[in-house]
Amino acid sequence: MQIDIITIFPDYFREAFDYGIVRRACAAGLVSIRAHDLRAWTNDKHHVVDDRPFGGGDGMVLKPDPIFAAVESLTGARRRETVAAGKRVVLLSPQGRPFTQATAAELAQSAQLVLICGRYEGVDERVAEALVTDEISIGDYVLSGGEPAALVVIDATVRLLPGALGSATSATNESFSDGKLDCPQYTRPPEFEGMRAPEVLLNGNHAEIARWRRDAGLDKTKRNRPDLLK
Repeated sequence: MQIDIITIFPDYFREAFDYGIVRRACAAGLVSIRAHDLRAWTNDKHHVVDDRPFGGGDGMVLKPDPIFAAVESLTGARRRETVAAGKRVVLLSPQGRPFTQATAAELAQSAQLVLICGRYEGVDERVAEALVTDEISIGDYVLSGGEPAALVVIDATVRLLPGALGSATSATNESFSDGKLDCPQYTRPPEFEGMRAPEVLLNGNHAEIARWRRDAGLDKTKRNRPDLLK
């Protein structure tokens, strides 16, 4: 997979992928990640990428022309309709559809991801209307820019690439993989400050352990995320 990030702060990502699963996936050739400065696709001497919003209001808006030029340069396509199969152009925006484990699994099927990081008051709406294939939000809150959201999307997506995780079953046995939260986890020591790990996890009976994990995961979902059970 090729991942290209369009941002006005490419140095934000300088060391972000030098750790953990993403680093291993890059080293194994499963993914290549590049951060690009949006200013490289401007034509004026000051490399201006933003302007005041039409109709007035606070802040600045990222202009459409450098973003269209950047995506065309990276994908070979000028509009959403001409983006080749296997390529996704993602706008990270508070107005996008919620990013979920299922969304990450969708993106993991792509040959190329282009992530557009918004800034200021946002991105000219013509980018969403005619250019991007996906508009995605990582939560119901506003960030100062799309860069943190890009890190979240990349981490969640890359770990689902075949071979990225140490175990083939890791991604299928965790939270959200089957619509609920994962079960609580315990490790040594068996007892800590009067708190003991559940005996069922220590008895070696795999059928009982599987049953406990299923029920405990459901109980935790009821407590912390009852909305998932709807």
